[in-house]
Amino acid sequence: MSERKILVTSALPYANGPIHLGHLVEYIQTDIWVRFQKQRGNECHFVCADDTHGTPIMLKADREGISPEALIAQVGKEHLADFTEFGVAFDNYHSTHSEENRAFSSLIYKRLRDAGHISSRTITQAFDPIKNMFLSDRFIKGECPKCGAPDQYGDSCEACGATYAPTELKNAVSTISGAKPIDKDSEHYFFNLADFTEMLQAWTKAGHLQPEVRNKLAEWLDGGLQQWDISRDAPYFGFEIPDAPGKYFYVWLDAPIGYMASFKNLCDKNNLNFDDYWALNSTSELYHFIGKDIIYFHALFWPAMLSGAHFRTPTAIFAHGFLTVNGEKMSKSRGTFITARTYLDHLNPEYLRYYFAAKLSAGVDDIDLNFDDFSQRVNSDLVGKVVNIASRCSGFISKRFDNKLSANCSEPGLFQEFLNANEQIAEHYEAREFGKAMREIMALADKANQYIDEKKPWLIAKQEGNEAELHEVCSMGINLFRILATYLKPVLPALTTEVERFLNIDLNAWPTNTQALSNHLISDFKPLMTRVEPDKISAIVEASKENLEKTSAQQPLNTTPKETLFEPIAGTIEFDDFAKLDLRIAKIITATHIEGSDKLLQLTLDIGDETRNILAGIKSAYQPEDLEGKLTLVIANLAPRKMRFGTSEGMVLAAGPGGKDIWILSPDEGAMAGMRVK
Repeated sequence: MSERKILVTSALPYANGPIHLGHLVEYIQTDIWVRFQKQRGNECHFVCADDTHGTPIMLKADREGISPEALIAQVGKEHLADFTEFGVAFDNYHSTHSEENRAFSSLIYKRLRDAGHISSRTITQAFDPIKNMFLSDRFIKGECPKCGAPDQYGDSCEACGATYAPTELKNAVSTISGAKPIDKDSEHYFFNLADFTEMLQAWTKAGHLQPEVRNKLAEWLDGGLQQWDISRDAPYFGFEIPDAPGKYFYVWLDAPIGYMASFKNLCDKNNLNFDDYWALNSTSELYHFIGKDIIYFHALFWPAMLSGAHFRTPTAIFAHGFLTVNGEKMSKSRGTFITARTYLDHLNPEYLRYYFAAKLSAGVDDIDLNFDDFSQRVNSDLVGKVVNIASRCSGFISKRFDNKLSANCSEPGLFQEFLNANEQIAEHYEAREFGKAMREIMALADKANQYIDEKKPWLIAKQEGNEAELHEVCSMGINLFRILATYLKPVLPALTTEVERFLNIDLNAWPTNTQALSNHLISDFKPLMTRVEPDKISAIVEASKENLEKTSAQQPLNTTPKETLFEPIAGTIEFDDFAKLDLRIAKIITATHIEGSDKLLQLTLDIGDETRNILAGIKSAYQPEDLEGKLTLVIANLAPRKMRFGTSEGMVLAAGPGGKDIWILSPDEGAMAGMRVK
């Protein structure tokens, strides 16, 4: 009987677009961890589902002339096909548009309502008079009320960064119909999240979260929790709220409940006990793997909802960072916004599984897919080290010994050294330090190749009377290869299946007390993995650029998650417009933290003829004490802008991908302060 009972989920992919490589970081990470748990003998269930509700789904189905149900059914098949080919082995893949999800959403809502955690009030929203539907901020566009930039969304300006209410937009139109929105009142339902402040303060500090996530949540909790609008008005594709005709659950309410629904579906199919995993007194383990962009929903709303509805809360939530490609955000124009299907058309999916494993840690840092590093690492580690061991030894076993391994383990100490590594490697897998696990495994592969290099079986084979030594050396190499393949099984399931056929054994058990294979018949060796070829990488990039050309005329709803949209700022400016900018080198006199802001620092700058106070979003990259006395570049003639934390009298120019990598500084040369840049 297994020691642990574990339920694992990945975040639910939204059903309005294809799976891309950024998504796959999470699903591959989760799958590796689940496969490891199963290999260790634990009872572990991995469930997921398509996230299928919301306005974008409804609108996309309308544009394609099909029902939302038909759309999500098709997308669900495509998602599952991509996951399956990447070796992501869900025990159950379901849909949030299911009877199980409807039942649990209603149950949780009613329990929260009856306990006094739901309230309602009338709010005023923008309304599309042609489509007869309320519009969220991201379905309204117009001219920015601050800088006049055209084609800006209803909540913020991508040109100047200003935030505002949709009613402040000039010449606003609905992005759905083109009509001018009107104001209209509607009753909405709210979840009183603040009721759970004490519970969340205790829960977030109780070891359920990564340290950096816990610290971020502490900031939000200290700032006070607001009511959460959980309702949307018809027309809306989703579940109607039980006691509110014409009102629907907001997609983010029923999405995490989809974890419960998918598991209930699995329970009904496999005769499992749902309460063993979700009841308040459950001793089973529950883990959610998510992206860092949805921490707020999973680590505040979700545990509060579960607690208020008398279900257990997660054992832990594991957040990961984003994927960059060649050091930059995924870009369609560069051909690096790569879908899962495009990759599968050209490359072995296990290359990517290994590369992600080699880069992943237990933290929330972003990881980069660098194509040169990707090729080198796969070719060197998997082909040049691991597979090479079997290739070097198998030919002699086949030709000289009829595919039978030696009866004698000639290097028991070396074999035991490989086995003894299992505890450290297991600890790394358990802690999601996959990169460390891969380094340990590759260090063992180096030792195996070193052993073969020292013994030189190709020379032994040429010497008469050394058949026994040749047999033992090559058999030892095969036995070491077997241990390495077992350690890699969570990462490379397809390769391991081929290894099992080659060795005529299964590698299901974690190698703790494994005995060396002796007098064992193996099969003829067939190439297990080929090298990454540069032309394959080039083909993926080119195919991704073609995808951009084919979809450029489509509305952005097709590729964006849930109820958010993004499209790059379009258009160009003339040189005369650029010449209007007063660019100056400024000396930073003082730099201070801004209480309540997790992004901004307040800078006092000497721009030559006066000092300016500027609020700069560089807190993630710099400590204030590191900035004082240094030089930076500013736009000195930008109109002052009133912000939440004060007025900013200009703009500091920065470069870099973001996070810790934001660069604004030059060496200190006092005489340069105030110099205009031409």
